[in-house]
Amino acid sequence: MDNKGLSLTGGPFLLVMVLMSNLLLCKNVASMPTCPNGDGQCRVPLGELFDRAVILSDYIHNLSSEMFSEFDKRYTQGRRFITKTINGCHTSLIPTPEDKEQAQKTDHEDLLNMILTVLRSWNEPLYHLVTEVRGMQEIPGTPGSLGMQENLHTKIAPNGILSKAIEIEERNKQLLEGMERIISQVQSGVRRNEAYPIWLGLPSLQVADEDARLFAFYNLLRCLRRDSHKVDNYLKLLKCQIIYNNNC
Repeated sequence: MDNKGLSLTGGPFLLVMVLMSNLLLCKNVASMPTCPNGDGQCRVPLGELFDRAVILSDYIHNLSSEMFSEFDKRYTQGRRFITKTINGCHTSLIPTPEDKEQAQKTDHEDLLNMILTVLRSWNEPLYHLVTEVRGMQEIPGTPGSLGMQENLHTKIAPNGILSKAIEIEERNKQLLEGMERIISQVQSGVRRNEAYPIWLGLPSLQVADEDARLFAFYNLLRCLRRDSHKVDNYLKLLKCQIIYNNNC
């Protein structure tokens, strides 16, 4: 279900940003007096919530694919990192369907909670990804460089990777909020408080050994691309099943 990547400049990006300007779910009735309900929240129709979530998830996946490709081409050629990455994602602990057929047989509420768990598990690593990539751009010897530029062979991350990381971090938060709204409408009874795996990879992003550090970045970006693809596929499947009764 991969789509063509979106650039952060030019027409396609501007179009997405126009679409996404309407994605923030309303939080304050005082600022939006047209809300029909008096319960302190706008109740957006479920179909519209899914539309917004799918736009966001698709956008996040495109950006994560672009970011991984850019990093791979710039830093990892000839290092054979791919041979080290089997089951190397912190989210591998989350039980998810192995293929589309299995996903189609998974209960809606279970699949929605899986998506929510994956998104929550990325909050911390995305924050640190932005911080560490920004640190890679520091001038050698300046405060905040984390000592990484003392190695003359240290690679400096291009602005494109940093801007994509910042964008993905913000959009992941918005998608997480949207999923909370969707689940509140779909899930009946008492909501489960799903635990999510804790990411422990920060020391690997800061290690002095250049190859080890680049591999840590490579693997984190690879896992992000993988998980964003899963979330995007699951959301599109759920939208088809729940909103269109599989007639899509």
